[in-house]
Amino acid sequence: MSAIIILLITSISVAALFLVAFIWSVKSGQYDDEISPPMRMLLDDTTNKSSHT
Repeated sequence: MSAIIILLITSISVAALFLVAFIWSVKSGQYDDEISPPMRMLLDDTTNKSSHT
């Protein structure tokens, strides 16, 4: 029975840690920009000129 309690406390602690990390990343602006990352891939014009010989 004590093993179940230890596993329960451990799993709740890990879940709380992930929740805190998610809330911190949302508050720090990690998910604010949803448009430019896909557009950056489409608008990238840098090509390696030496490979076209």
